[in-house]
Amino acid sequence: MSSHSEAEVARYSRTARILHWIVAMLVFVTWPMGLMIGFAKDAVKLDFYLVHESLGFLLLWFMLLRTGAKFYQPSPPISGSVLERIAAHTVHGLLYAFLIIMPVSGFLATNAHGFPLRWFGIIPIWSPLDKSPEIAPVLSTIHEWSAWIVLALLALHILAVIFHHLIRRDSTLYRIL
Repeated sequence: MSSHSEAEVARYSRTARILHWIVAMLVFVTWPMGLMIGFAKDAVKLDFYLVHESLGFLLLWFMLLRTGAKFYQPSPPISGSVLERIAAHTVHGLLYAFLIIMPVSGFLATNAHGFPLRWFGIIPIWSPLDKSPEIAPVLSTIHEWSAWIVLALLALHILAVIFHHLIRRDSTLYRIL
């Protein structure tokens, strides 16, 4: 495997790289925690919800920061065929969209079910929704479907990185490190 110096690689900005890895870490903690809530014993279920919702709310803010930063510091150009570039832009765009839709729908669903968020059990977070049993299931469904879509997109993203790193042996991975 060839080594890639920083001068050779068109890297994402430092801000983009830091936000990328913070979001990745939050997804890798929050997503499985949300899945485990269904299996948690009643004694700890509310604790799982609190941490899951609080981390999800934090994820939302980091995604909003990432989106804003993207306007000020555009991504370096993507190499590859036209089809590969379209696929990469599509997956990235959908990841951004669903990493915002997922926490927003979860936050709103929680409120619509009658459980306003107290961020990490400390700070009450205002919501545009009060208890709304008629829309709570719709929001919960959007949240759940969004989570599965994020998982599928994340799998595509990781497979593409592995393909570029191990098969193509190009500098794609080094752009975000």
